[in-house]
Amino acid sequence: MNLTIHQTFLPADDPEKALAFYRDALGFEVRKDVGYEGMRWITVGPPGQPETSIVLEPPGSDPGLSDDERRTIAELMAKGSYAGIVLATSDLAATFERVQAAGADVVQEPADQPYGLRDCAFRDPAGNMVRINQI
Repeated sequence: MNLTIHQTFLPADDPEKALAFYRDALGFEVRKDVGYEGMRWITVGPPGQPETSIVLEPPGSDPGLSDDERRTIAELMAKGSYAGIVLATSDLAATFERVQAAGADVVQEPADQPYGLRDCAFRDPAGNMVRINQI
């Protein structure tokens, strides 16, 4: 069996701020930008990797969620503890500088972790944790 990660979903409550972070700060390309019933789904991904994408979706857009569940999602997003993603780069210092210069919310500057990685962390405009590992 040969599996790959094709898409992952992250909540984005402000599409324009999400674009500024994922497209402008991280350098991802926009692959799709779809509106439906007043909501917007934006698919982004790293250039040269068309098989891997992040779908930035309206939080709580699943019609099967209750109002209580939507409130819980909003509360967790406000705390920055609802969703996250781990990215990788061959030049962590340069990536950190670029994302920080774009005004991203820095959670952790580049640091060597006791479990053998060097990484840094940001929060995207919706509060999602974005960790970036040195590879």
